[in-house]
Amino acid sequence: MEKPKLAIIIPCYNEELCVKTTVEKLFAVLDDLIKKDKIKPDSYLYLVDDGSTDKTWDIIAELHNQNPLVKGQKFIRNYGNQKALIAGLEGVRDLGCDCAVSIDADLQQDEHAIEKFIDEYMKGYDIVSGIRNDRKTDSLFKKTTAVLFYKLMNLLGVKIPVNHSDYRLISRRALSLMSQYHETSLFLRGFFHELGLKTAYVHFDVKQRMAGKSKFNFVKLLELSLSGITSFSIVPLRIITALGFLMALFGFVVGFEAVIEKIFYNNSPNGMTTTIILLCVFGGIQIFCSGIIGEYVGQVFREVKSRPRYIKETELK
Repeated sequence: MEKPKLAIIIPCYNEELCVKTTVEKLFAVLDDLIKKDKIKPDSYLYLVDDGSTDKTWDIIAELHNQNPLVKGQKFIRNYGNQKALIAGLEGVRDLGCDCAVSIDADLQQDEHAIEKFIDEYMKGYDIVSGIRNDRKTDSLFKKTTAVLFYKLMNLLGVKIPVNHSDYRLISRRALSLMSQYHETSLFLRGFFHELGLKTAYVHFDVKQRMAGKSKFNFVKLLELSLSGITSFSIVPLRIITALGFLMALFGFVVGFEAVIEKIFYNNSPNGMTTTIILLCVFGGIQIFCSGIIGEYVGQVFREVKSRPRYIKETELK
């Protein structure tokens, strides 16, 4: 296989403290791979500014003026990490590349693992997914919720490896297939698994952030989780159907018992406390189920409107 032209995609949101250092380190990786004759010399970086309110884009524009191999685009507002990744993938597909690697702007993901990604790509893999070795850099809460998320996704039929991240390599073939998927809320971790292309896995270490704070708070992580579940699994809806059947069956049995006691024993069953508890429990289940249905309805609502995933303010080619 011919050595590839590589594009590295870096989504950025208020990363003025580290974006310049990140670019320097990634160019060092590119230079090393070029010297080893593993990639073409015209390989480049593609940064996506997700509506930053600091000087992130000014720094990117300055870096582009110094080196045309720094390319990118800026959103008119913040759309979220997944949209920035999608924009980056679509951007490099239009500019041209043989394969693309996406990596976080804070470089917590080991950038030197990119060489392993390229090695797997040269073996014929269309997708090379990064798997973090551990979650030592995460808080106990984030670590626990992350493990629960992956286990829940697998339980619901979306087979995503535990500790899988958006640090991955995608071939030009995968980028081309991606253009056939037009849904607004595209959950990339599930999407690349669903494609069914030949996939390899590379394990990497996670470092502390160089500067600044993580932009992924609990609310954003919850939104990402719900989007992933509602995009790729209808199992929750089937669980609701089963719960509804069981609740109806339970109600029928309790009602039948009350009728039997009234007719044959002339006795109305006591248990006001039990009745109140059952009403609260079943009422809570019904509200919870309505919430799940609402998430799916909301997903359909967003897709039916067919609004653009993002809007570019400017682009550097």
